[in-house]
Amino acid sequence: MRSGGVGGSNTLTGLDFEQESDLLGLLDSLPGYSIRKAAIGKGILYNNNVVANCYRKHDLYRYLDSKQVDWKSILSKKLLPDDAVYVIRNNTLFIIEIKYQQVAGSVDEKLQTCDFKKKQYKRLFSQLNIEVEYVYVLSRWFKQPQYKDVLDYIISVGCHYYFQYLPLQKLGLPVPQAS
Repeated sequence: MRSGGVGGSNTLTGLDFEQESDLLGLLDSLPGYSIRKAAIGKGILYNNNVVANCYRKHDLYRYLDSKQVDWKSILSKKLLPDDAVYVIRNNTLFIIEIKYQQVAGSVDEKLQTCDFKKKQYKRLFSQLNIEVEYVYVLSRWFKQPQYKDVLDYIISVGCHYYFQYLPLQKLGLPVPQAS
């Protein structure tokens, strides 16, 4: 994944986040996409075919329980993702954290935890042979020079970030055709 991706309002290649956008709401607004309630979490459909599942917060642990993964023996404390999107086609769980900031604050330090969290999620999903990727969607605030070191760190530990945009292709999700 390329860091610093940008999107435009005229493109269908990804999700353009403004303010604190909702991932599922943005997907649902794209041609061909729909969101449906699933047994656990939400199903993400493209042209009426399930292409991914989304688990928010505690739904992720309900999913693990349904797969007989004893997460309590793996982690000492739950990690609660904004969105965990399991893309069926590439057998990958994308932990997607949306971080919007307009002033310096606690989010600054949270960005430095991606390596630890990715390793924890990998431990959780190793029994299921599911790959894990960790992705931040950041507001423009984080383009300031004082964030260069932390953004470099995010990439150096194998995590990813984008500014207000999330490319569908990088997740392995279908890209709608322009009409």
